[in-house]
Amino acid sequence: MEESKTDKIKDDAMIFGLLLIISNKMSTLLERELKEFDVTTMQWFLIETIHSIFDNPPTMKNVAVMMGSSHQNIKQVALKLQQKGLIILEKDSKDARVTRLRVTQKSKDLWSKINLKGDLFRINMFKAMNSNEITVTRQVLEELLNNLNVIGNDED
Repeated sequence: MEESKTDKIKDDAMIFGLLLIISNKMSTLLERELKEFDVTTMQWFLIETIHSIFDNPPTMKNVAVMMGSSHQNIKQVALKLQQKGLIILEKDSKDARVTRLRVTQKSKDLWSKINLKGDLFRINMFKAMNSNEITVTRQVLEELLNNLNVIGNDED
């Protein structure tokens, strides 16, 4: 069998490219799934982050850190979600400089519908992988994220 050009690419370079392709494709396909709910992938990810990680309304900064995004980007997404009535931006009771993100009942109602699509999307994405492969992939991706965090801290 003839070797393809991609077979000649070094593994680390290929993984880097594949991660970019996967990110783009995942975002595009998820965007298509969420269109009926008038929610973008980033809007979904912001609310999903709040639901999954925080017990109390987080600060915008906390959400930005967890999502690997900038405060400015999160603020833009949060403002759009506020316009849709899905979250409330409120000043912290102890520090007026801090803005907290609170999901609304409308958001909770919508999420019960979106979660069905999100769960199915995730199941289909990982359907050809066994539990060990998924565990190893998580460990590798967490290590890559740790490395990126170190790179990011080096630039501060």
